[in-house]
Amino acid sequence: MRLFKVTEHIVAILCLLAVVPVMAQNLVKNPSFEQYVDCPEKLGNLNADVIDWSTPTEGSTDYFNSCSKAMGTPKNFNGTQPADFGQGYAGLYLYAPDDYREYLQVELFEPLVEDENYTISFYVSLAERSDFAVKDFGVLFSTVPLQVATKKELSKRLLYQQKNTSYHAIEIGYTNFYRDTNDWVLVHSEFIAKGSERFMILGNFKTNARTRMFKTEKYAKQGAYYYIDMVSVERTERKDMGSDLVSGASGKHDFELDKTHVFTNVLFDFDEFILLDSAKKEVARVFDYLKKDSTLTIEINGHTDNIGSEGYNQVLSNKRAKAVADYLVQLGLSGKKIKWNGFGGENPVSENSSVKGRQRNRRVEFIIAKE
Repeated sequence: MRLFKVTEHIVAILCLLAVVPVMAQNLVKNPSFEQYVDCPEKLGNLNADVIDWSTPTEGSTDYFNSCSKAMGTPKNFNGTQPADFGQGYAGLYLYAPDDYREYLQVELFEPLVEDENYTISFYVSLAERSDFAVKDFGVLFSTVPLQVATKKELSKRLLYQQKNTSYHAIEIGYTNFYRDTNDWVLVHSEFIAKGSERFMILGNFKTNARTRMFKTEKYAKQGAYYYIDMVSVERTERKDMGSDLVSGASGKHDFELDKTHVFTNVLFDFDEFILLDSAKKEVARVFDYLKKDSTLTIEINGHTDNIGSEGYNQVLSNKRAKAVADYLVQLGLSGKKIKWNGFGGENPVSENSSVKGRQRNRRVEFIIAKE
């Protein structure tokens, strides 16, 4: 009996040690809303039901879990949405009449480190019964947890009335609206920490007048309700264009031939195939290398993760690869020297079961070779 107790303690310690690296990687506590005090049975009860998460205002953020009939998944009062990252997720209004807002607040495992690079990411899906879709998602880091007596937007005036705290605000916006009511859409952005970030709030910090949105229904009068799941804050290395290059004797960078290189800058807004300015600079650098040798050719390959249908991902990866090819032609490279292909999610380089893995799988590669 005594031996059994000792063995039991050893197993428990080993299990705890196995969990620690995961926690250290993602600094968000209870990131997919799986840990709860009570199975949700009514609207607006996230504060009481979910461990580690709270609402910083009087807005009534919701919690959904498959354990519940009243607040279950995939079907609920606002439509149908499966929980892809476990059994639970949160739901909140990012746009509603009279500037009504709902938010999510969570404490990080540890404060962020000053001047270090981090990636914030989470998955969203627009509820089917929403009348609007919004373009911007706001992220606010604070030194202490907030509790503000308002049901409206967390304005700068209200924020700076709070004492003994400092803020770091990040706005995540893309060229297309978050209007997908079927799949989970990844929202993400990189930032450099100030060193005071301990708590994080997600939501829309703008008034209705300042919110970029569009109507999903002709006579829309209600709001934009979103499901949110798998929230992550991870420390990441700052991206360096030269990481896939080999430095020559002249001090300039040369590309290794017949080798697969990955464009390291973020090339596209989510669900888009229009090159960002940062991507254009990187493609231009590749063009400068190609134009030095008329015998060089380039093959461009687009890839996605496994979120979304195979057919849609195939089309999207084709368009992204073609966008890079078209820009090379625009710069002056002959189209005869370019091949481009889209592979959808057929060739992952990492597992699709994690946010970090999916980020690696969404990429555009290129291979430079001699004719």
